[in-house]
Amino acid sequence: MQPSCLSSEAEEEISRHPCYSEEAHRFYARMHIPVAPACNIQCNYCNRKFDCVNESRPGVVSEVLTPEQAERKVRGVAAQLMQLSVVGVAGPGDPLANPEQTFETFARVRKQVPDVSLCLSTNGLTLYRHIEEIMELGIRHVTITINATDPAVAEAIYPWVVDEGIRYEGREAAELLISRQLLGLELLAKLGVLVKVNSIMIPGVNDHHLPEVSRRVKELGATLHNVTPLIIAPGSRYEADGRKAPRPKELLNLQEQLGRGGMKVMRHCRQCRADAIGLLGQDRNQDFPLEAMGAEPVVDQEARAMFQRELDDTIRERVQARKARRLHEGGPRTRVAVATRGGDKVNQHFGHATEFLVYDTDGTEVKLLGVRKIQAYCHGKADCNGDKADTLQEIVSILSDCRILLCSGIGDVPKASLSQAGVLPLVRKGGIREAILESIKYSSYFENINQSEGMINHETNRVLR
Repeated sequence: MQPSCLSSEAEEEISRHPCYSEEAHRFYARMHIPVAPACNIQCNYCNRKFDCVNESRPGVVSEVLTPEQAERKVRGVAAQLMQLSVVGVAGPGDPLANPEQTFETFARVRKQVPDVSLCLSTNGLTLYRHIEEIMELGIRHVTITINATDPAVAEAIYPWVVDEGIRYEGREAAELLISRQLLGLELLAKLGVLVKVNSIMIPGVNDHHLPEVSRRVKELGATLHNVTPLIIAPGSRYEADGRKAPRPKELLNLQEQLGRGGMKVMRHCRQCRADAIGLLGQDRNQDFPLEAMGAEPVVDQEARAMFQRELDDTIRERVQARKARRLHEGGPRTRVAVATRGGDKVNQHFGHATEFLVYDTDGTEVKLLGVRKIQAYCHGKADCNGDKADTLQEIVSILSDCRILLCSGIGDVPKASLSQAGVLPLVRKGGIREAILESIKYSSYFENINQSEGMINHETNRVLR
């Protein structure tokens, strides 16, 4: 069981934040407002000149808003999306390389929609200079991306940083960035701000070093460590170098290692766009175009409060039930992959999925292990039995350690391929936990069938010889 370093007060404070709380992410929505286009560092995995509306990764947006436009859009979304609980600025550049736009936006949102939490994501280079503004605006959640605490590792990730008009390169850039990141983290933690540290797992560069990063940021007061797999932007230095993302099992093993070190590890990150809106895993930004917002959207604070109190009650009941079930843990565990569009439900067709949530269960407790990104097998067509052998082979490989796959539909070809690989595909709809627990009995039957077929094949081969 992963240890937790959170106090009861901190747990209460993050209970509505979908990024900090695994339970909250099933019910509460977040909104990223893209008001910060400039950046003050260069990362080898990033190419900020490349942007695609179909991509889902940090740094990607469809448009950049002014603080006035951001205020109107937040009000319009809050008026319609009752479960909106967090408004954050995460780019598309670095919010603190655009401090005027960022803090004016936060001030406007705080005044107009006071019930949402404010959240800031930064590379940390200039964080220490803005502690006072953060505290004055009541920003209680700050995320810092820290990929290394050793300059020898960091200089293979960051070719340069710019501070106050001066460009630093190589080891000097790495040392400056690390010192500023750790200083900002320490100052915020001492003031009681909840700090999440994001780290990107880069095989061959920092994968071996991230346990030390986790140890150091925990020591300085970080609340949560979120390690995500490398996403390489087209045209980036890492693409030219031929670097690859880590395999899901490698990421899982690292997360387990960090958890054993005493740090609370985030498992449900979706590496969201800088303009994402909605539940994690369900980006509804295109449902809320700025031009569709009224000039003065009306936010019904009483209706929002009532709706969210009901969500709080649901989450509280789920947490209590989970604690009770943990008393009966200890049986053999089954790994299950789930295709979902969000809402804590099995509600996505296998062919349309671009990610799977992966769980372990002992038949009583269901534990989220993480998110596995994939290339979709189908692209909007009803027939999922076409010739997409390479994509299917990759998906099967990514899910090969799972015993069961739950989805709302699946074609015959992927169904056969998964079955041959020892993964039982089941078509289900409804709540994820209920579907997982109900599916366990089919797993045993499937295993018996496979064992019987294996014995028959072995006997046939023996006779033929």
